[in-house]
Amino acid sequence: MGAQGLAVLDFGAFPGASDASVTVVGQTAISSGSLVQAEIRPIDSIDHSADEHMLETLKIWAATIVAGTGFTIYGINTSQLDSHGIGTRISGQWNVFWVWS
Repeated sequence: MGAQGLAVLDFGAFPGASDASVTVVGQTAISSGSLVQAEIRPIDSIDHSADEHMLETLKIWAATIVAGTGFTIYGINTSQLDSHGIGTRISGQWNVFWVWS
């Protein structure tokens, strides 16, 4: 049995951050071997239009599964990554779709 849902990845108020994460909890059936996926959901958020969701240079992934609890979704701005893997800042809230099985 799996689940799906929406989460909000919040990079904070302007000037924002180069990375952000959100923890999804309440997934009592998830196991350490579950497959988890996450991606940008191009629908309007409080801060950004659906079009901005489609065009922004965000890389999204899900990891850090805690069996019987949930997982964490991570996001980074890939625009102009420096030698340490840190990108330019973006701000505001971005919608993320997630699913696990």
